[in-house]
Amino acid sequence: MSRTSPHTHHHEGGRVSRRGLLRTAGGLTAALALGATATATATTAGAAPAAFAHPGMLHNAGDINRAKVRVAAGDDPWLSGWNKLTANSHSQSTWTHRATATIIRGGTGENYPQLYNDIAAAYQNALRWKVGGTEANARCAAAILNAWSHTLTTVTGNADRFLAAGIYGWQFANACELMRDYPAFDLAAAQEMLVRVFYPLNNQFLTGHNDACITNYWANWDLCNMASIMAIGILTDNAAMYDQAVSYFKSGAGNGSVQHAVPFLYANVEGYDLGQWQESGRDQGHTMMGMGQMGALCEMAWNQGDDLYSYDGRRFMKAAQYVAKYNLDMDVPFTTYTWGTGQNCSQQSHTVISTVSRGQARPVWAMLHYHYGRRLLLDDKYIAQMCFSVAPEGGGGDYGTTSGGFDQLGFGTLMYAK
Repeated sequence: MSRTSPHTHHHEGGRVSRRGLLRTAGGLTAALALGATATATATTAGAAPAAFAHPGMLHNAGDINRAKVRVAAGDDPWLSGWNKLTANSHSQSTWTHRATATIIRGGTGENYPQLYNDIAAAYQNALRWKVGGTEANARCAAAILNAWSHTLTTVTGNADRFLAAGIYGWQFANACELMRDYPAFDLAAAQEMLVRVFYPLNNQFLTGHNDACITNYWANWDLCNMASIMAIGILTDNAAMYDQAVSYFKSGAGNGSVQHAVPFLYANVEGYDLGQWQESGRDQGHTMMGMGQMGALCEMAWNQGDDLYSYDGRRFMKAAQYVAKYNLDMDVPFTTYTWGTGQNCSQQSHTVISTVSRGQARPVWAMLHYHYGRRLLLDDKYIAQMCFSVAPEGGGGDYGTTSGGFDQLGFGTLMYAK
């Protein structure tokens, strides 16, 4: 595996980075650049703050409006997705938050389930308000987010604190993004808390990796922290944070950057290009978690005008096809994967793909299918089959009570079907 593979910035499919252009030097320059060859990069030195789109994380205004119109008309699959949402106990306006000052994941005194349950409730109530217009759900979502924003001071524990900071950082920010125009929601408090409590841990992990060998941590660890930095950047209109996440996706040193997360490519396997995922030899639950974490990062970037979904020859799509195919009980190629562990980089290897938790249901596929198969009109055979095998997608509370069922926000059938 190459550890030094910088990429030149390019825009696949002719999709110009709206943010890169808007940030170069104001409107006139942007207008001129749009009329000429676009040469702006995602990391223009000394660039003015970007014009961020809001809502602009997992859902843009068009997504929300489509769901609203289709549900009101009683159309499937949106209605089935809506019914899945309204049936979930976390989606009820009577949900009572359990905000606390210190969240612990890993080691003694773990209490992090109260955070992931409350985030799921805030997000799901926010969706009900956005799609169904119900004020009671808006009040509930705002109350949950406000309580945590004013109460949480510390995320701690053993190394797993970095997982908590990553996963729950991007998820909390996404719930906030949906609520940002609701008067009773304290956006400033949420922004301040995320920058003070979550971002330092996200940044510390990506830059220091808990003082371990750079390859020690699985791709998901980088990915959730990248997603948190991107989401906090969008919520706070912070271009430097946003660019930090995009740059790491393209050329970061750890396993979350796309060439390390997808170390081996296979061309034309029964007609489809596939990419082996970094955790494929570990187990399939965490592999599918990776589809959700990288998917969230790509969707948020897409809604800000950056196409990471297609970056490096659609490397992520090849991985998603690979993971989907294997979890549909079909065979895929596998190349021995060797990495360094601990602080001294002692080597370990996966020589075969793991069958553990093969075929597990996770709500990560709708986002990918409705992007590759419907937005881009590509043949995403295996992704599509996985998408429809778990449809309609639920969310936190529909896939068990442990953390794995809350690693993704879900409800992709409702919000992404096209």
